[in-house]
Parts: sequence; C-alpha cells; structure tokens
Amino acid sequence: MAGRYGLVGAGRWAVLTADFSGDVRKRQLEAYKQAFIEFMVRSNVLTFGDFTTKSGRQTPFFINTGRYRTGEQMNKLAGFYADAILARDVEFDFLFGPAYKGIPLVVAISMELDHRGHSVPFCFNRKEAKDHGEGGTLVGHKPASDERVLIVEDVTTAGTSIRETVPVLKSAANVSLAGLVVSVDRMEKGTGEHNALTELHNEFQMQTFAIVTIVEIAEYLRGRRLDGQVVLTDQLYESIQAYRAQYGGVS
Repeated sequence: MAGRYGLVGAGRWAVLTADFSGDVRKRQLEAYKQAFIEFMVRSNVLTFGDFTTKSGRQTPFFINTGRYRTGEQMNKLAGFYADAILARDVEFDFLFGPAYKGIPLVVAISMELDHRGHSVPFCFNRKEAKDHGEGGTLVGHKPASDERVLIVEDVTTAGTSIRETVPVLKSAANVSLAGLVVSVDRMEKGTGEHNALTELHNEFQMQTFAIVTIVEIAEYLRGRRLDGQVVLTDQLYESIQAYRAQYGGVS
C-alpha cells in the first residue's frame, strides 16, 4: 500500500496568478515548478509562437511531450511528477498509465518513488486485448477491489482519454479513483464552461492536479531570460491572455 505521502517543499518564488474571472492573487511558486518550467523549455517540449491544435484552434503555446526522448529527460520528468504527487499528499495504492504516453510515465514515476522510499506498483493498458498468454488489456499490477488508483497522463485538454480509461479500470476491479495527475494544465474548457481537470474532478469525485498550470508558466517566464534569451515576450504573454479569455475554462 502506498500510504499517505508527506509534503515536499523547497525554495519559493512569488508570482501573481489570475483565475478566469480575473481575480489576481499573490502566491508562491514552488522551486520544483520553476525547475520543471525551465526543463520543458530546454527540452523543446514547451514552445511559443503561432500553432494550430488538433481541434483547429490557433494557440500561442504548444506542449509536445513526444519530444522527451532520452533516459536523462525521463529521469528528470519522473522526479517532477513525484514532487507534485508528494506535495499533494494524495493516497493511492497503484499507478495507472493509459496507452500510449502514460506507459513510460508510470514506469519511470514508480522507479522514482521507489528511490524515495515508496514502493508503488504500476499497470497500463493495451489498445487491443491479448487473446493468449495472460490475456486481457491490462499489463503489470492486477487491480483489486477497493484499491486506490492514481492515473498519470501527459496533458489533458478535453478529458476524452480519461473518460475512456475509467471503464477499463472499473471492468478489471471495483477500484477507487484516487486522482489524476498531468504535467501541464492548459486550463481550457472541457465539455462545458469549466476547465477539463475541474470537470473530471466533479464527474469522478477524484483529485485532479498538474505539475504546473499555463498561468504559472506564463507568469514565471514573462520577460525571464533562459540561457541568455527571453523565452516569453510581453507580446506572446498578451497572446496567451487573449487565448485564455476565449478558450479558458472556469476552475
């Protein structure tokens, strides 16, 4: 059993964050979030400019987690997920990674948590059921009734993959949904006016959280130099604000 994890905290950096209603509040950005934002930029996973999403939206920022491609990057990425999980003090018994991007994530995170003294099993699903060997669609830990599962995703925009994932888990055993953790909360509308993570929280009565949100990213990077270059100019910052005014969901 994973048990209850303790709070992780380090240095902090003051930022101003705003929710969708425009309420501006001063809060502290944890050191691991600062490091994760810089890590995404240096990995070329987080980029700014003019992009078109799969849904056809014109967006000033793009997050492509497929650009994580080395063991060093995966080690660091797993560490940031572990930081976020431990900081949330979420109780769970095993990790689940939806195919395909969730598979390497749960493996790496389980290894990282083990390095930190927490032995946590993991499982993931196949896209198609196997009709030989152990059979079925799940690989790794076999869920048992009343076990608490923490689902791991890269980025959730509309929540579609999670709504496909829950029936897979429930068909295996009567598990309890402990939560969902993603790397970045784009804070965009899901199927209604609320952002996708809030909708999933309400729909499945589970914790939903991210390592960082797009608001935290924008506030931290605005005008900041990384490796001698300003990553997020005032113009790009304003483009993000305009994009969120149009597509941002209510938390």
